[in-house]
Amino acid sequence: MSYRLLDAFRATFEGQIYRHRVSTHGDRVALYLYEDLYGLNKSDNFCHNVDTHQSVVNGQNTREGIRARRGDGTFGEAVPGAKLQQLPGFRIAGGSVATIEIGAEVKILAKAMIKQIDRVINDLRSQVDHFRRGGGNPISVGIVGINYAPEYTSYEKDRSYPTDGRNYPHPAQEAAKAEARIETEARPKFDHFMFLRFRASNVHPFPFEWIDERATELQYAAVITRIVRDYDRRF
Repeated sequence: MSYRLLDAFRATFEGQIYRHRVSTHGDRVALYLYEDLYGLNKSDNFCHNVDTHQSVVNGQNTREGIRARRGDGTFGEAVPGAKLQQLPGFRIAGGSVATIEIGAEVKILAKAMIKQIDRVINDLRSQVDHFRRGGGNPISVGIVGINYAPEYTSYEKDRSYPTDGRNYPHPAQEAAKAEARIETEARPKFDHFMFLRFRASNVHPFPFEWIDERATELQYAAVITRIVRDYDRRF
């Protein structure tokens, strides 16, 4: 079975330059979580709420009347009377939400992981609190991609910055340590969590590979199955 979130994550790197400062990477990947939950077809409740537009994805990741930090993907009860938009290529409609039923936060660590790890952990932990702001019992989902490539090149405008293993550590030198810190300091805050372990050098022709593709697919399938079961219990 093909999973759209995994395909979208791969497409973020494969065959093109990955730009670190593009803030919409996580938004785009997270949207496909809800398509995969629907495609799993294991929750009549979830599919009914999608088909009847009782629950929608919020493109701005906000709730009407609630001030909170935006997540990468929010799915919740549609605001009655609000205009809905059927997103091209998606079964799930977009629109304003009154509540959050499922909130997802996606982080991608491609290089300089230890340098940014404190900020990443703080963002992950605080996002769960923001999902819960305004009441309700939202399901929180964390997805963190970690690059295990032996070398990597980043880009700022027209300049490139390859890792050298000394002043600029290669991803493989930092990945395990970064993952361990997230595992102990951020993962416990979430209801459901998954690491996406991959290799991407960000050098032409911009290859991408999963550390273990089959294991990644099986783990993701298990996670989304648990999410829909959780959805049935809560909503």
